[in-house]
Amino acid sequence: MTEFEKMRAGKLYDPSEKDLAKARCKAHKLSKDYNDTYEDEEDKRAAIIKELCPNLGKGSYLQGPLQFDYGVNFYTGENCYTNFNFTVLDCAPVTLGNDVFIGPNCQLVTPVHPLLIAERKMYFKEDGTPYDKEYAKPIVIKDGVWLASGVTVCGGVTIGENSVIGAGSVVTRDIPANVFAAGNPCRVIRKITDADSVYLKKELF
Repeated sequence: MTEFEKMRAGKLYDPSEKDLAKARCKAHKLSKDYNDTYEDEEDKRAAIIKELCPNLGKGSYLQGPLQFDYGVNFYTGENCYTNFNFTVLDCAPVTLGNDVFIGPNCQLVTPVHPLLIAERKMYFKEDGTPYDKEYAKPIVIKDGVWLASGVTVCGGVTIGENSVIGAGSVVTRDIPANVFAAGNPCRVIRKITDADSVYLKKELF
């Protein structure tokens, strides 16, 4: 297996390997290029994001600023939206369903480092190149999910359909469908029901 294949498969891999380093550098440059554009430069932004994130579904829009590690391991369904300061460390695949909303300052982070310092420290190759031992776990965010502001989703997590994750939460384990969950670590607070309809909030009208 190549180091890229090991990374996507959740195996220990060498992030300093030249092809991975080159791919990361490209994604980091494209991220900056996108962040340096204005919203009304639609054609320019579309061209950059198509190269950075070739697996975006129809109607999906990334507001920016944003930061991707690779971009090619990020997949969305249709009509997804991500707000300001969106960070995706997509060493393993990160998959969004349809109609996923992501608030500002959210992070989707797939890499995992060893807990033992003897395994987590930096190593050096014969030519002096530093590297560390890491692996990655995929993230799946299903249809209709909303991540409120400042949510971090860790590798290995799946969030079920239509669930809402409260602001500032750190999601370290799977969340079922149709619930409101929040906290650090994130936990289910309650089910979402028809009683949550905005049309029942008379103060809004």
